[in-house]
Amino acid sequence: MTSVSKSGAARNRFNATNLAVLKPFKFNPAGQVQDLQFSHWLAEFSPRSLLIIALLFLLWPGFAMAQSNYSFAQALDALWRWLPFIVTKGFLLNLIVSFLTMFIGTIAGVLLGLGQVSPLRPLARLSWFITQLFRNSPWLVLLFIVMLALPFEIEIGGEVYPIPDWLKAVFGLALPIMANISEIVRGAIVSVPTGQWEAAESLAYSRQQTLWMVILPQCFKRMIPPWMNWYAILTMATPLISLLGVEEIITLSRQAMEAEDNHPELLVPFFGFALIIFFAYCYPIARLTIRLEKRFVVRQ
Repeated sequence: MTSVSKSGAARNRFNATNLAVLKPFKFNPAGQVQDLQFSHWLAEFSPRSLLIIALLFLLWPGFAMAQSNYSFAQALDALWRWLPFIVTKGFLLNLIVSFLTMFIGTIAGVLLGLGQVSPLRPLARLSWFITQLFRNSPWLVLLFIVMLALPFEIEIGGEVYPIPDWLKAVFGLALPIMANISEIVRGAIVSVPTGQWEAAESLAYSRQQTLWMVILPQCFKRMIPPWMNWYAILTMATPLISLLGVEEIITLSRQAMEAEDNHPELLVPFFGFALIIFFAYCYPIARLTIRLEKRFVVRQ
């Protein structure tokens, strides 16, 4: 008894030490309902930090262009003239692409996530493989593959229908979104206590009835915050389609700067505006995501 008590006291002293120790590694696999790193990072920006960044953004071009014949006021005037065109023709297309991509990716991801928890082993393994394949593939690579693989036009009943580049971009971005939504669905289903399955089984529910009437209703609230988190990530990633020639906000900003004789002083106002408008759109989404996470937290 004495040796046991001494060893226990030694462990307590070790645990209570204030020395720097290496904490155990905690691994949270993707798809967990608390997997909201991007929204947490975006929501951590305080109003004071945003004000400081805005002041630096406004002051830096003044110093950089002090020796230039093309003033900062002229660059802002050029931005103001092109602003309606950039927003209505460019940023609006970014939003349309994000909406359609999230819609297609959510439907396909829910089906793929249900396939991962299927009792049919071949279907579960195939769903897992597809999920891991597209979840761990670079988005830009997927965009190029889809852009080159899909035809530029299709013929139906003698009529030729062109496939626009932005629609190909939707399909390309929907693949990684589908995979990540699949992990969200799988993680939410797995997070439901096994007692819920056992209770439904005691009521003679079939697996399909248990899934649709007991499990998935509990998963819905858990899946909303990570779903919104991925929508914010997707919206931030839509400028990637400019590399494929899609005329969204970045492409149109470059075209506007070319029309203004490509003055280097135009880079900060035009691309800075793109940064501001994306941040202004995604920041409220991140704040709402954190609020919903706290509201729908699962307390066990």
